[in-house]
Amino acid sequence: MDSGGLELALVFLLAAVLAVPLFKRFGFGAILAYLATGVLLGPHELALVRDPTRVLAASEIGVVMLLFVIGLELSLARLKLMRRPIFVVGGLQVLLCGAALGGLALLAGLAWKAALVVGVGLALSSTAVGLQLLAERKELAAEHGRLAFAILLFQDLAAIPLLAAIPLLGKAKSAGLEWTDVLRAVSLIAALVVGGRYLLRHLFRVIARTDLPEVFTGAALLVVLGSAWVMELAGLSAGLGAFLAGVLLAESEYRHELEAQIKPFEGLLLGLFFMAVGMGIDVQRILAEPLLIAAGVATLMMVKSGLLFALGRSLGRLDTRGAWLLAGVLALGGEFAFVVFGEAFRAKLVDAATRDRLIAIVGLSMALTPLLLMIASKLMPPPAKTPPREFDTIPADRHPQVLVAGFGRFGQIVARLLRAQGIPYIAIDPDIEQVNLSRSMSSDQIYYGDPTRLALLRSAGAARIKVFVVAINGVEASLRMVRLVRKHYPQAKVFARARDRRHAWQLIDLGAQVLRETFGSSLEMGRDVLMALGMSREQADDRAHRFREWDESLLESQRMLQDDEDALLQATLDARDELESLFEADAGAAIAQVKVE
Repeated sequence: MDSGGLELALVFLLAAVLAVPLFKRFGFGAILAYLATGVLLGPHELALVRDPTRVLAASEIGVVMLLFVIGLELSLARLKLMRRPIFVVGGLQVLLCGAALGGLALLAGLAWKAALVVGVGLALSSTAVGLQLLAERKELAAEHGRLAFAILLFQDLAAIPLLAAIPLLGKAKSAGLEWTDVLRAVSLIAALVVGGRYLLRHLFRVIARTDLPEVFTGAALLVVLGSAWVMELAGLSAGLGAFLAGVLLAESEYRHELEAQIKPFEGLLLGLFFMAVGMGIDVQRILAEPLLIAAGVATLMMVKSGLLFALGRSLGRLDTRGAWLLAGVLALGGEFAFVVFGEAFRAKLVDAATRDRLIAIVGLSMALTPLLLMIASKLMPPPAKTPPREFDTIPADRHPQVLVAGFGRFGQIVARLLRAQGIPYIAIDPDIEQVNLSRSMSSDQIYYGDPTRLALLRSAGAARIKVFVVAINGVEASLRMVRLVRKHYPQAKVFARARDRRHAWQLIDLGAQVLRETFGSSLEMGRDVLMALGMSREQADDRAHRFREWDESLLESQRMLQDDEDALLQATLDARDELESLFEADAGAAIAQVKVE
């Protein structure tokens, strides 16, 4: 296609708009849609795009942006915690997969230098495809997702010495790595880290003061592309530079705004990247040697998946399902292999036919991975449920005055107030993750258990408890606990969190004092809204106070009608009219007072 850039952009956009919904309609992912579209538009089929290399080079900005956004989700502290999976598991993956695939290439007749380059090149997986698949499946935060990311990060690091070594292994030995290159790389990395840590936050603070969204967007793009450019000057991966910039900004107050600005560009350019990869797949080459290419793809994915599964189970401590998912995401070849095999051809390590076969194998593995992973996910058994942990044993020497059942956002605030007053309390929560998190962040007397079990309440010293605070998630669970307390400990007071009016009526019927969880905060915001509209603080406070009294009275009167839907509806309508009349009378009195004055 010799037409201009505008026509080319329209072709890409039209193809994406048509292909992605169609593929998703049949249960396939967006990546497969983009790859198939690229194959169709590429030089080997319709030839609407005759030079996919230029498109690929431009679209790699999408991968750069993806890594920047991922970096924003990580802090330096979290990255430090990941050093073992990055360098140990990632290093072993590249070493073992490179050795195995290189050995097979050696057996296939390649010279040892070529086999070494081919083995390590095939050991690298696609960062773009892998991370996008994990994002689509919402598995980036899962254990296998985090391990996959760590391995991909190490692969990005390993690709640099591989590219530097190719000229040394070939005939162009003079193009090898010099000490000046190392010094330049170290200097530029140091400059990026220092600048990112001490300058970027100030830069965004100044830009934010302009209150111009387009300037902030421009600054965000400048940071992403600038950091990528600096890393390219250092001879390193552009994506690595963007990722590092994201990590340095992960703890800044502008993290969420930056992510929101970059996301639209990232999505579009990633789609273009996958299309460009599809354009590089030579269908004619595959059809000319179908058995050879198919055997190559099968060998690549079987070797990598087997080794990745073993690493995931042993060093990654994944369960069987997680290890297979890790293998499924990373068993493919990577876009970096296109560069590696191109450099190997230029260094005369491989001939043109071998290069084309290898590129076809890598491209086809990238196209098949989303489909195979989807099939595998449906065939695999669901994740095994971890056996429930035994409830905590509560020491008998505790003498709390208050028992807080449920230690979420509601119960924690109550507990913090009690702790500030030096009032002894005990907290029980049925969510083990919440218990572990709370213990790690404070010295709260919190225990893992089901507060609706009488035996657990007895062990917690419930007979001496003066006040029970029921802040459990779940209507039925809270009602069950209130019934239990009222039956066995009638002398104690019970304060219960109510989710809605009907829940409040049920709790009141059981003898609990009720606090509707969002009523107070909503009323406070309503008061602030009145003040923002010009009402004085005294007036707004008075209106909010009167509304609270009126609504609490209404709550009690409606409780008597809760089993009669028609009567309840009529009472609600009458109450609404009563409230409007009440405040209209107040407004009229206020106007009359102003006139008298």
